[in-house]
Amino acid sequence: MSPPITSFDSLAMAVDAVPYAKLLGIQSREDNGQPLFFLPFQTHNIGNTILPALHGGVIGGFLETAAILHVMWASEAQSVPKIVDFSIDYLRTGRPAELYAQCEIIRQGKRVANVLMTAWQEDRSKPVAVARAHFLLA
Repeated sequence: MSPPITSFDSLAMAVDAVPYAKLLGIQSREDNGQPLFFLPFQTHNIGNTILPALHGGVIGGFLETAAILHVMWASEAQSVPKIVDFSIDYLRTGRPAELYAQCEIIRQGKRVANVLMTAWQEDRSKPVAVARAHFLLA
């Protein structure tokens, strides 16, 4: 088992330890006492080169990974929660720019956590995508 995520420093180390997060280039920092995740723009994250637009799978994977890390941070978990279900609504085209995400745990019990995720680019009030997920806790 890995050590629990108890601080923003250990959250950043957890992001570095997750291969998919590393592949996408996900980073994190503190925002008003909560983790803020961001995905710097990289050309290999483009799905539609004609627009250009971020690949929907990259946006979904970014939100799912952010939620997993957020749950681990909030519960000081030592293991990765397992996803039970994930639902995403794409609201706008993800332009070739930095993408941000913030997560909110709506309800957490002993075994399951319900998380709401929001992704945006320049304006938090204009989300690119919102998602909901349930995670099975260890």
